[in-house]
Amino acid sequence: MTNDWFVYILRCADKSLYTGITTDIQRRLKEHNGVGGARYTRSRQPVILVYQESADCRSSASQREYAIKQLSKKQKEALIF
Repeated sequence: MTNDWFVYILRCADKSLYTGITTDIQRRLKEHNGVGGARYTRSRQPVILVYQESADCRSSASQREYAIKQLSKKQKEALIF
């Protein structure tokens, strides 16, 4: 089975981090930096992709996204580097 889903972390212009899931990271990144991105990132542009990992399905991507969102910023920074 191919990895059709991705979990990603963006660094916003204000240095905050945003975590999400998608099937197309490049498309989603363009959306976050333009029109159609998440409400959180609209006022924090530009954003850059700093982390991504693949997932087997939407369910596992959502579960991983939730787990990452539960981490502290310090823990997320450690995951990125």
